[in-house]
Order: sequence, then structure tokens, then C-alpha cells
Amino acid sequence: MGQIRHGSATTTHAVRAAIQRSQASLAALSEAFGINPKTVAKWRKRQTVEDQKTGPREPRSTVLSETDEAMIVAFRRHTLLPLDDCLYALQGFVA
Repeated sequence: MGQIRHGSATTTHAVRAAIQRSQASLAALSEAFGINPKTVAKWRKRQTVEDQKTGPREPRSTVLSETDEAMIVAFRRHTLLPLDDCLYALQGFVA
């Protein structure tokens, strides 16, 4: 099974592992793999070859207050309705 990389990835797991094992300089490795020296430095510092998660650590709504969001989540968990039905039921409240 193939490796899944995000769209901006310039290295594979094999390249990342090679960078972590190598004793060569940042400049030599960046030239050998055709990547930026900052990328080589980043993968040298990491303990794993997996991509880290991006985005906020605790996602939250930019439109609703924490109380409103909690009520909507509780409504959905209680009713077990699909999102479209929840939207229809709560449209007057959310709008």
C-alpha cells in the first residue's frame, strides 16, 4: 500500500528516515535530496517521520459562542439527527 502525503510535502518517509540517520551536513543533504536546508533541519530534530497535525489544537466556532456551540452539540447527541436535520431544526436559533 502506498504512502499518503499531504499536497505540500517535499519528502517521503524514506527520505525523512535517511535524513535522520545521516551524519552529513545540512547543505550536503539538502543538495542530495533537492530540498531546502530548513526542511533537512526540521526532519533532523523530529523523533518520527510522520507528519504532524496542523490547525488549531482545540477547534472552536468563529461564529457561535461557547454556550451556543455546547447547546447545539448536546442537541445533536441527544437527538442523533443528521447534520442537515439539526440545521433545519435549529435554523431559527442559529441564524
